[in-house]
Amino acid sequence: MPPQPQSWTIRHFSQANPEGPGQGSVPALLRRIADSIEQWPAGIEVQDVVLHSEVTADGDWWSATVYFHEPSL
Repeated sequence: MPPQPQSWTIRHFSQANPEGPGQGSVPALLRRIADSIEQWPAGIEVQDVVLHSEVTADGDWWSATVYFHEPSL
């Protein structure tokens, strides 16, 4: 019998800077994401981070989606 492939469920969350002054700050967005990752109760293993930019009347508005899975206990 061939070995069974390992699998897990990938989850995600998205985050953005608040609309208005500072919405275009990539460093601020990355700090927010890092804080969210560190606050996850059981810890997470990040698989990918995708940055998105929306052009608004106030300039670029950055957001990101983090794809992750929770480690096996």
